[in-house]
Amino acid sequence: MDLTRLRVLAAVAREGSVTGAARVLHYAQPSVSHHLARLEAEVGVPLVERVGRGIRLTDAGRLLAARAEEILGRVGAAREEVEALAGLAAGRVRLAAFPSALATLVPDVVARLAVDHPGLVVGLVEAEPPEALAALRRGAVDVALVFEHDRSPADLDGLVPVPVLEEELSVVTSGAPPGGAGSVAPRGDVPGAGGVARGDPTAPSDLTRFADVPWIAGCERCRADLVGRCERAGFTPRIAFETDDYVAVQSLVAAGVGVSVLPELALRAHRDPRVVTHALPGAARRVLAVTYGDRPPPGARAVVDGLVAASAPRRPRDRTPSSTGSSTGS
Repeated sequence: MDLTRLRVLAAVAREGSVTGAARVLHYAQPSVSHHLARLEAEVGVPLVERVGRGIRLTDAGRLLAARAEEILGRVGAAREEVEALAGLAAGRVRLAAFPSALATLVPDVVARLAVDHPGLVVGLVEAEPPEALAALRRGAVDVALVFEHDRSPADLDGLVPVPVLEEELSVVTSGAPPGGAGSVAPRGDVPGAGGVARGDPTAPSDLTRFADVPWIAGCERCRADLVGRCERAGFTPRIAFETDDYVAVQSLVAAGVGVSVLPELALRAHRDPRVVTHALPGAARRVLAVTYGDRPPPGARAVVDGLVAASAPRRPRDRTPSSTGSSTGS
């Protein structure tokens, strides 16, 4: 199959129309239609169908468009790798990572790469795990730094994950005195009193202590993990607010409107002095550096090695085939 025609089909799938594809590819509309017709003749099945004044992809068209994104991305990566090895380019690697990793792990790795590999240009993209993995599959990035929970695994089909770290999860509550302005108190420490006697705020905690207070949830995956953990503890959390911004989460918690669960990197990236944390024993999420194929380009390998080295003191357990793989903009 001709790569140009695959590129046209991928553009039609992304833009949703021949007009949109022509615009982003800088082609005339008849040229786009011609390439689609030729591609249909090559594969022997219809790829698009008329709907009113527009078109939509058939099932075969959607399948081939998804594969086209991967094929084109791999061709581009191969070209860059060959050019780098041949001395035609200094080298470039593109890394997609979630916000709290960009604020903690990534800066030190980029700085170290600038010293160890001064010719390597590192491009950074902020993306949550699903978007980062989609970008990796279509070749828009070379490395995706993602996280996953045991019960909400990342979709790694056809990709190669390398464990980077396992970060602890903590319940985050207001540091205000119990019963005072801005306090949301867990139950059970002082019978009959409207709040709790605050002991060591970082002592390990049981989620059931927070069954009766409102919660602040994060992104869709983080909310699912939070709800699942609470339900396994015997209650359904009352979600009062949702935001994927871990700075906003801590501000809401400090104001006393609820409690939340945050991972280690989010608390390292920003720590509001008005909140306290309560460790959840055994609760963690895995951070993985993901590449396409067992032999990624040299720049991608350097980034993965740097991420692993930067987090060596907190290396996680290896992901196993039995694993079935968050909190707040994290």
